[in-house]
Amino acid sequence: MRLRKAPWCVLVVAALFAGAGLAASSAVAAQAQQFSADIITRHDDVPAPAGRLSVLDGKVRIEATEHQDGFFLVDTMKPSAYFMRPGAGLYMEARQSSRLTRLFVPVAPDAPCRQWQAMARLAGVASEGEWRCERTGEETIDGHSTAMFRALSADGQEFFGWIDRERQFPLQIRTEDGVVFKLERIKDEPQPESSFELPAG
Repeated sequence: MRLRKAPWCVLVVAALFAGAGLAASSAVAAQAQQFSADIITRHDDVPAPAGRLSVLDGKVRIEATEHQDGFFLVDTMKPSAYFMRPGAGLYMEARQSSRLTRLFVPVAPDAPCRQWQAMARLAGVASEGEWRCERTGEETIDGHSTAMFRALSADGQEFFGWIDRERQFPLQIRTEDGVVFKLERIKDEPQPESSFELPAG
């Protein structure tokens, strides 16, 4: 079966992100390590599996439990975010299908807002104006040293992120509605390049 793009999608997003912001995102993405991890969500202290991700050179693959018929591929160097359905021979822009594709991306450990805002723009949910990140402290989570940030959009939306300095990647996110997403069972190991490409055929 030949893989085709869903007809309602339009590939126009790449031109929107030229300039210094994209260059900084690319530089961070190029330094990202290879690893995989489980995504756990907690609401009212009740844990539940949210999916699994793997990272390779600025690319992220997310297999979300809420979308079991496919997986997401994110490339922060383009930037792009797609939802793949190999069984149906389809792929489409992720847009607002999952907030995981906007939050769990490689970021600059001391200034993560640029990458988060770029992915929010790609999804069509970013307001006008620049986001800002306020560093709120340091915390060790499961033995990993993290920098804590409060991210604020231009229209007052906020969330909190704990950035793993070693991996240059969010280890934990707390959204405005109180939901916590956390990476657990992190494995630093080589990831197959084929997992981050459009499925063959």
